[in-house]
Amino acid sequence: MQYVGIDYHKRYSVLCATDERGQELKRRRINGNTVAGFAQFFSELGQESKVVMEACWNWGWLYDLLGKIDGIDQVVLAHPYKTRLIAEAQIKTDKIDAQMLAKLLRGDLIAQSHAPSAATRARKHLLRQRLFWVRLRTMLRNRMHAVLDRQHDLERPQLKNFFSRRGQTWLQNVQLPCPEDQPLLEQDLEVAELLEQKIKQLDRLIGQTQSQEEKLLESIPGIGPLFSSVIATEIDGIARFNSPAKLAAYAGVLPTTHASGGRVFNGRLLWQCNKWLRWALIESELERGPVQRLLWRALPMRSRARQKQKRRHNHGSPSDGENNLAVTERATALH
Repeated sequence: MQYVGIDYHKRYSVLCATDERGQELKRRRINGNTVAGFAQFFSELGQESKVVMEACWNWGWLYDLLGKIDGIDQVVLAHPYKTRLIAEAQIKTDKIDAQMLAKLLRGDLIAQSHAPSAATRARKHLLRQRLFWVRLRTMLRNRMHAVLDRQHDLERPQLKNFFSRRGQTWLQNVQLPCPEDQPLLEQDLEVAELLEQKIKQLDRLIGQTQSQEEKLLESIPGIGPLFSSVIATEIDGIARFNSPAKLAAYAGVLPTTHASGGRVFNGRLLWQCNKWLRWALIESELERGPVQRLLWRALPMRSRARQKQKRRHNHGSPSDGENNLAVTERATALH
């Protein structure tokens, strides 16, 4: 068995092959990341190879390509952050990185990352495109609010939402006291209308390809069609987590823990997590639903008793305003 480390970049890649004793066999730089270049490199090795690459920018294309090349027995996807902690060095080059990946693979020291299927990755791209447009729409609406706030002599209608149907009609017909801001508002409205069209198109595509797991999640109170799609797609199979704590840590809804000298301190939520999954869980506001029970089971028994005692001391009985997942996390995890 031979071990190949690939330092994958946007315009080129550096490959390093070693044998079972750790001796370097071949090293090559493939400019342009051509399919023929990768196929020729592995054909020249002459033996079955085990390959490792990091989950870097647009890794899916190369991962799928390596799985189709003859002579590759297995492709391992390495976690970039954890691998960097193991292989940190003062001298860092592409050649050294490829060689270090091969050595870590040979010693079975690679911190593996989950590699979703091509269909799952395509579903993620579709959902994240929709979330990106919505965030851009929010930024655009904030700009329109800023334009309106600059008009001190402007009489506004009594509307809770200026982007409702009545609000849109008023925005399209309003004449601003400051003439320099009038073309800015018109441009913002044109872009906002285009964004609405793109978001509706994506909503139709997301609804057409909804899986059975997404439909089951949608039956839970608080989870809508979009949240169910994001949660199911980002988890990509509950069976790959062997405990509720693992899933909660992956979702980033557990606190950081620092224990030393018999003292335990729980800080903020885990920062290294799936941010899309955490966003969907928090927005779903499942305080007393399955997610809340999952978070509670993920905490150690000693921590549960401490959280109960602090809640009774600091908060007393729960109030109506605690129907929020963020409040639940603060009460059950962050104290």
